[in-house]
Amino acid sequence: MAEIVDTVADADHALERATEVLGRGLPVAIPTETVYGLAADATNPEAIARIYETKGRPRFNPLICHVADLEMAERHAVFDPVSRKLAEAFWPGPLTLVLPVRPDTPIHPLARAGLDTVGIRVPAGFAGRLLKAFDRPLAAPSANTSGRISPTRADHVEADLGGAIELILDAGPARVGVESTIVKVVDGAIHLLRPGGLEAGDIEALTGRPVIRPSAAGATIEAPGMLASHYAPDAGVRLNARDVAPGEALIRFGGTALPGEDKAAIVLDLSPGGDLREAAANLFGYMQQADATGARSIAFAPIPATGLGEAINDRLERAAAPRS
Repeated sequence: MAEIVDTVADADHALERATEVLGRGLPVAIPTETVYGLAADATNPEAIARIYETKGRPRFNPLICHVADLEMAERHAVFDPVSRKLAEAFWPGPLTLVLPVRPDTPIHPLARAGLDTVGIRVPAGFAGRLLKAFDRPLAAPSANTSGRISPTRADHVEADLGGAIELILDAGPARVGVESTIVKVVDGAIHLLRPGGLEAGDIEALTGRPVIRPSAAGATIEAPGMLASHYAPDAGVRLNARDVAPGEALIRFGGTALPGEDKAAIVLDLSPGGDLREAAANLFGYMQQADATGARSIAFAPIPATGLGEAINDRLERAAAPRS
């Protein structure tokens, strides 16, 4: 099983162990404010291959490369004025920018799935300290088996990947709880590739430009989280439930009881007070809890699609999608 190191109680040891393991080309589970990531040296193809191997991840799905700050990002990607404005306003934080790579970047094509662009993010918290210490970009998808529920605590990682990796860094529950928002700027237009922990409205307020949503599912995979089926528990997923079948697990929202929930396997409320930020933070953890009951189906009550609800509903639609 993996060694788990508390980054709060023993930060120096966590940095020392993590840089040593990463330096050997092995992946390390790291905490970020969004979800826990499975990080490896983005310049080392063998290290990147180990991420894919550990997750069972399709090779055509690119990885987000995490960097310490904007200065490090500029060593690897070309920034247009709008992307620079977004980076300056929202980094560190839950925003990934898809940018053209610099010709001399050492980020390996395997991390980019062969694309001439790269998704780059500056994470908050301990991950930023680790990136400064390692001084190389870290490719870091979520630290879970590909397509499964993303981990928001170290014990989620241990339960899923603990037998396959050497080190897990534990900084407690992820503050945001859903992955980063991913955007790509093309000729000044801002395209949303994946809704996430940064609300599209905040981007629009900063730039004065509309955020363009994708026109249809099944588009070219330009960024993580674009696969139709993703974030899936073992149980089936039923969305916009108005009642609960006997033995189903129920995840509701806003404190509203549903008919039949007295016979549910478990009843969880993402936010009894109707707070979408609280709901996002609880989403993956509650999916893990509901799945652990062994229920054949998880029923989700309707969740508003405004603000962070856009990201929550995106994750739920992908969790409910037919699986290949």
